[in-house]
Amino acid sequence: MTVIVLTDCPVGLRGLLTRWLLEISPGVFIGGPSARVRDVLWDEVRQYAGKGRALLAYTTNNEQGFTFRTHDHKWHPVDHEGMTLIRRPSDRSTTPTIKPGWSKAGKRRRYGNR
Repeated sequence: MTVIVLTDCPVGLRGLLTRWLLEISPGVFIGGPSARVRDVLWDEVRQYAGKGRALLAYTTNNEQGFTFRTHDHKWHPVDHEGMTLIRRPSDRSTTPTIKPGWSKAGKRRRYGNR
């Protein structure tokens, strides 16, 4: 079983994939091509994706029963003790700015409910 998910890719690439796979939802393709055809399709996806992103998932003989590849995603697969996990970028790139002084709740507690 092979699944390819396209995001923001050219329409021509979707047409290319419909020759080999069934499009079950916009940008989501599923089918059972051979490993050789799957690899050729993935090469075509990477070549013609343009500014879009792509994800390939397929069944294989490992602990999880599947594996996947990504193209131009911020999330990347990482091998962790034989298991493939997804590494997401951290949202903590900016530290929050803390205003000096008392908060409104702190002022109410300090001075009473006035």
